[in-house]
Amino acid sequence: MADRRRAEIEEKKAKLAELRRARDERRAQLAQAEQRGVPAEPLTSHRRDVNELVDSLVGPSASSTRPTSPFVPASSSSRIPPSSASGFGGGRATPSGSVPGTPGGRTSRLSDGPAAVTGNSRGVGGGDRDSAGSFQAVDYVDHSAELYELPSKVIKPVTYSKAVQTTSISISTSDMEDDSDDERDRNKATDGASGRETEEEMRKRILAELEEERKVLERELQEMKEKEVKISELSNEERQAIFAAPDFSAFIEESTKIVQRALSDGYDYIKDYTIGIDGAFDESEGQRIKLVCAFQDDRWTNGRSVTDLDWSPKFQELCVAAYNKNPSAPNDPDGIVAVWNLHLLERPEFIFHSPSDVLSVTFSPYHPTLIFGGSYSGQVLLWDTRAKHLPVLKTPLSASGHTYPIYAMKMIGTQNANNLISSSTDGLVCSWLADMLAQPQEALPLTVPSHNKTDEVSITSLDFPHSDTSTFYIGTEEGSIYSANRFDRASAKAGLNGSPENMYKGHAGPVTGLHFHPGTGGIDFSDLFLSSSVDWTVKLWRGGKDDKKGGLVSSSGGKDKEGIAPIKSFESSEDYVFDVQWHPGHPAIFGCVDGTGKLDLWNLNQDVEVPIISTQVSPRALNKLSFDKTTQGRKVATGGADGKVYVYDMSEKLVSPRENEWVEMQKTVQGLVGGNGGFGLGGAVDLATTSERRR
Repeated sequence: MADRRRAEIEEKKAKLAELRRARDERRAQLAQAEQRGVPAEPLTSHRRDVNELVDSLVGPSASSTRPTSPFVPASSSSRIPPSSASGFGGGRATPSGSVPGTPGGRTSRLSDGPAAVTGNSRGVGGGDRDSAGSFQAVDYVDHSAELYELPSKVIKPVTYSKAVQTTSISISTSDMEDDSDDERDRNKATDGASGRETEEEMRKRILAELEEERKVLERELQEMKEKEVKISELSNEERQAIFAAPDFSAFIEESTKIVQRALSDGYDYIKDYTIGIDGAFDESEGQRIKLVCAFQDDRWTNGRSVTDLDWSPKFQELCVAAYNKNPSAPNDPDGIVAVWNLHLLERPEFIFHSPSDVLSVTFSPYHPTLIFGGSYSGQVLLWDTRAKHLPVLKTPLSASGHTYPIYAMKMIGTQNANNLISSSTDGLVCSWLADMLAQPQEALPLTVPSHNKTDEVSITSLDFPHSDTSTFYIGTEEGSIYSANRFDRASAKAGLNGSPENMYKGHAGPVTGLHFHPGTGGIDFSDLFLSSSVDWTVKLWRGGKDDKKGGLVSSSGGKDKEGIAPIKSFESSEDYVFDVQWHPGHPAIFGCVDGTGKLDLWNLNQDVEVPIISTQVSPRALNKLSFDKTTQGRKVATGGADGKVYVYDMSEKLVSPRENEWVEMQKTVQGLVGGNGGFGLGGAVDLATTSERRR
């Protein structure tokens, strides 16, 4: 079977070659005729000539070479004239276009001669019989096709070269444009034929959508312009209403504070760290203290005097100051408390109001947001930095509490159990809970029966020894200092130790300041305290009756029937001494301020007669001073009658104690006690010496 098929293929190849040769000869003849100028014969010849050529090529008998149709038997195949040919299977003639493979693309031909159909077999497709009983047959056209096998694709191995990775092909722009145009045309034709959207149609559609969106936006903008209402300018009344709104004021207040803190930062950005840790002080010129800033506010502090100062135990940059009444501003609050920030120099961080002059103020060491104040009217006020200007709590003006000015107060206790101790000029000492100021927890009236005219004690200052919450000391307007007990004891009752032997006498005027030694270091000096007075002196005392704390030796002449005499009297001031305070870290340093506006710093280990530093701070009197509550104590604040708070920075070399400072302080105190045998009997020697010096 395969051999026969191969033979048929070879035969058909030979026939096609013969046809091609004939076509080439015909073309050659046409070319020669054109060269000679002879008109060429038409290419289309008579159908019979073509049939004869095909018969000559195929053979005289078509039945011998044409394959038999599977539908019509070979014996029944015959030629019939075209006029008598009926359709295939339905009596119709077969259309010429339905026969595939016609040579030259021409229509199929039918046999010209009539053919008698014999036999009793039926035509293909169920042809109808005629009246004579003969079949109508369809003449088939022979078709030959060249079949060949496709050569197998040779896969060449892919090689890689490090030298050449890409092949550069130079293509001119015109060629690329032509190729792109041709490719576009082919794509358009392909897309159009396949029913998909062409590139041109897609471009037109996108442009139409963009144009539609643009029109919609323009229409919306036009509508917005038509609906737009012109914003009218605010009137002065409306502006003032906005400025007076609490929320707006609070926002401006807080935001401007942040900006001013950044602008007021006094950090030295060109500081040279190679010249020493404390290069800002020139020791060669004796500059060991310098002014950092002077706090003042034109709105609140002008015309007022500073009555008390305190530093925050939590935030080292915060300092609180109390102020009295401003006579020239009757509409302002009588008392003011201002919290100043070292990073905000232009204005106070917080301002608090009081219905009366504020004479004493203190931060709560256990609640850093709470500030206590004592007023001239006798009220204890509590402010909270998280609240507004007014106090959040205050004591009532009743007989159960203070009704006289409160010049001194102090917080004692621990984090979980603490009390505020306040004292007034009527001799009443009260103990308060921080969260309940409706009535005092304790009320202790102090009296001295030995007084000639009255037994009341006018308290001007108060302090507790270090780590002692039951015994306290008070300074009075008469110049005496008393010790008192808060509770009844086995050996003493609550109240003053009012016997003459227990009074500390030595000042000739009211006591303005009283402060106990902080008691830090290896040796305990917590029984030493300082006092200042309007008699121009500062005195050093030793507390306790027969106590020998800190290695101190009691003096036989320091106590007699007239009272206890001071260990040492410092008389360098030329005016009233309004306040005195020990340094929190150095055992031998203390400071005091006087009516001439000077700040004096003393170091008992260096000199007990003159201060080591005396600085003129203000032309007016300085009322209070306070060292910051850090262990180094580098800053000291002073407040004066001009309403300003001056903050000074002390050199580290000045205030940093050496290892032997406590031992030297012990020797100094022992020397003062031992060399004071006949000093201070009744204070007569002190006053005489002071009067002679002033003259």
